[in-house]
Amino acid sequence: MIEVGSVLLHEDVVKENFVCNLNKCKGACCLEGDSGAPLNHDELGILAEIYPKVKPFMTAKGIATIEREGTHVTDFDGDYTTPCVDTNKECAYVTWENGITKCAIEKAYEQGEISWQKPISCHLYPIRITAYPEFDVLNYDRWSICSPACSFGDQLKVKVHEFLKGPLIRKYGEEWYRELEDFVAGI
Repeated sequence: MIEVGSVLLHEDVVKENFVCNLNKCKGACCLEGDSGAPLNHDELGILAEIYPKVKPFMTAKGIATIEREGTHVTDFDGDYTTPCVDTNKECAYVTWENGITKCAIEKAYEQGEISWQKPISCHLYPIRITAYPEFDVLNYDRWSICSPACSFGDQLKVKVHEFLKGPLIRKYGEEWYRELEDFVAGI
């Protein structure tokens, strides 16, 4: 484990290569899994507030799911997540573009309708955060559907933390990211 400030990172975050390749995976991380995207408690109110502005970017099935279940749900582990269409299919906030899943929240953000990009768990994927009262632990979540991203990252020689520079800065700040880069440069 690597310690940067009050964050512990698994070494794979700085050693493994990764660059999303949506042309190959088609955004499968928004379609597969046991539940929706993990949400922090502070994101629940944001989702409820922005939903009316995100709704025009959503699919009819996604809208029906939100209207029935709400802007977030509690999964089988008791954690907050985004709702899923048809119980365990795609995230309710998915939209489709040329056969590739995109995030309706992010589309609304890109169009200037909202100022919040998307849940941090989505923005940081394939990093998953385990939050403790005193510190966070960042792990690289390996999933077979992301093998095209691993190959693409190998081809481009881009590490997980480099690919996720923007989301890591969003979560922990520029100074924290500079500390991480300094640490990586020293190994």
